[in-house]
Amino acid sequence: MSAADPTTAPPVDKSTWLKDDLAASVVVFLVALPLCLGIALASGAPLLAGIVAGVVGGLVVAPMSGSQLLVSGPAAGLTAIVIAAIAELGGFQPFLAAVVIAGAMQAAIGIAGWGIVSYYVPSSVIKGMLAGIGLILIMKQLPHAVGYDADAMGDETTRTSEGTIFDSLAALPGSIEWGAVLIAAISLAILVLWERPALKKLLFLPGPLAVVVVGTVLNVVLGIANSPLALGTSHLVQLPGTSQLLDEMLFPEWSALAAPATWKVAITLAIVASLETLLSMEATDKIDPLKRQSPPNKELIAQGAGNAVSGLLGGLPITGVIVRSSANIDAGAKTKRSAIAHAVLLGGAVLLVPGLLSYIPLAALAAILLYTGYKLANPKLFRIAWRLGKQHFIPFITTIVAILATDLLVGIGIGLAAGAFQILKDHAAHAPMTRVSPDGAVLQRFVLGDQATFLGKASLSEFLQSVKPGSRVEIDGRQARRIDYDIAELLNDFRATARANDIDYRLVGIPDVTSTPAH
Repeated sequence: MSAADPTTAPPVDKSTWLKDDLAASVVVFLVALPLCLGIALASGAPLLAGIVAGVVGGLVVAPMSGSQLLVSGPAAGLTAIVIAAIAELGGFQPFLAAVVIAGAMQAAIGIAGWGIVSYYVPSSVIKGMLAGIGLILIMKQLPHAVGYDADAMGDETTRTSEGTIFDSLAALPGSIEWGAVLIAAISLAILVLWERPALKKLLFLPGPLAVVVVGTVLNVVLGIANSPLALGTSHLVQLPGTSQLLDEMLFPEWSALAAPATWKVAITLAIVASLETLLSMEATDKIDPLKRQSPPNKELIAQGAGNAVSGLLGGLPITGVIVRSSANIDAGAKTKRSAIAHAVLLGGAVLLVPGLLSYIPLAALAAILLYTGYKLANPKLFRIAWRLGKQHFIPFITTIVAILATDLLVGIGIGLAAGAFQILKDHAAHAPMTRVSPDGAVLQRFVLGDQATFLGKASLSEFLQSVKPGSRVEIDGRQARRIDYDIAELLNDFRATARANDIDYRLVGIPDVTSTPAH
């Protein structure tokens, strides 16, 4: 890889590695830990499967990836697919065989060079996806910030077994823990202050890591003082014991490969995981302070290797995850060392010190994600999208609303459809012909453009309807290399209207077609 390659990490000395990447990895680890467990729980899989996927995402995918800041692990968007697949295949072990095959398919897609599909997603949809996820983070984490922790390990971006994000918001009245409110408020104040340039130069730790330390110490002090504000166990990070996790270790059941359903699940996983990864990668590149561009095909190969290893070791399927990647960037990460280190911390902490992590208040983690959500859905983003015009704003806002109403991939699909419709609509607004006669001429002459396609049918129809009775009009199609049947049909059908309105109507070089007769 050449020094000019935009995916190459800049030189990082030891002090930068400790200050930026290692410190950021702690934040990403603290954010990823409950999510790995929660997604496994929501997927109907063993809890250990979520941890395995998170560790593999850091130790296998990150070193192979061309992205410096994308964090991979078990993903929200695959939860519904995993639940249905486990039921269809008759268990988790047959499902693991499908995960391995899906990984091989992803790698093959990358090798074939099909990752370029990410380049065809417009910026408006990517920014809408980021803003939609930001709003969901705010709505999803707000309950935890005030002490309503019914789904503490739930999915960060969509519905969970505990209900929808709107269900959590509806349950807030009467569920407030003032100790959680205090910790969340102090945590948010720290994050805001930490952004001040003067503090950034003086402080070693990133703001999110300081939040975890301050929130944990504050709650311990409140507990020692027997304060009513002290948070109980249900409002802290909860981890199963090491022995309980290890008892859940499972491996693929290879006999499942004989069943066609296994291959169908593998194809579904490969397609959906690849799409979510490419979109997350594109979004991560947009918020990378250094604006590095990640190679999509290399990313698919890395993700494929990660899913193959995850399936072999009993883990959930993996994708690039924008929420953890955003937290990674906000915490000050500069290179992929952060994603690698977070995986080491994830595996080591769960196996060695699960009790220590149980002191961390969920309200402190919620504050980190609330602040990340605000950055992703910053009001300035909406104002800029509005100023860029409807061509940008309509797909942008449609993507946001669709993600809030459905889920990530469906919302992106609807946003893409809105963008495509807007392009077609704008194209149709331009007439497929140009007037060449001078102003005031009795005969109005029009020349069709090089491509007179059906996209211009609407504007052409409006023009024909505007021709006044008694006018003289000539339309010349001799310069057009393509005249769609729809255009030729419309122009020929207007002859009858012209005769009825005493219009001298001439067509030159236009194919003579007739409307299909009604049956």
